[in-house]
Amino acid sequence: MGTGELILRIAIGGLLGALIGLERHLRAKEAGIRTHFLVGLGSALFMVISQYGFSDAEHFDAARVAAQVVTGMGFLGAGLIIFHKNSLRGLTTAAGVWVVSAIGLASGAGMFWIAAAATVMTVICLEAMHFLLRRFDHRLMRVCFTAPSEDAFQEILQRFSRDVDSFSVEHREGTVAATLLLRITSYDFSNKLITELRSLDGVSIERIEPADD
Repeated sequence: MGTGELILRIAIGGLLGALIGLERHLRAKEAGIRTHFLVGLGSALFMVISQYGFSDAEHFDAARVAAQVVTGMGFLGAGLIIFHKNSLRGLTTAAGVWVVSAIGLASGAGMFWIAAAATVMTVICLEAMHFLLRRFDHRLMRVCFTAPSEDAFQEILQRFSRDVDSFSVEHREGTVAATLLLRITSYDFSNKLITELRSLDGVSIERIEPADD
């Protein structure tokens, strides 16, 4: 096996990983192009070392080094997962990095078509899930705001009556402080809500945040 072929293998592993990283970067996720490129490149390099780095040894296991990549990626993936306020984030990105390591191993082994197919399927999966979840996934959001009067609050309640899961109201020196718990889709909720509330005189948005389950 020539040096040029080995360099091509690790380069393809890195580039395929970067392609998946580009999708994650465009979604502003925890790991982006550089992380995925390095994971793909490193995994391909480990595979090349595993297959061709011990040719001078009388007995060696060609899969031994590569096998450690599978378990070793768990440490990097665990660092991408964040659990905060009963919400788990980064799990998909961590799984994507794990897949990129497999793509790198496949590239290092010279299985270019398999690596390319896995890359395409991974990107399609990430994009398809993003498309579907934006339109059909429902989640709870907490919206806190103040309204100048009870009538203004009732108007807001009526506008979002279809999405309201529960609400609470507190009267404060001529204003109404309200908290709405809305069950919404994540597609256009924030922009729509801010536009709706700002169209009403005297309404002030305090915060919009995911509700704890």
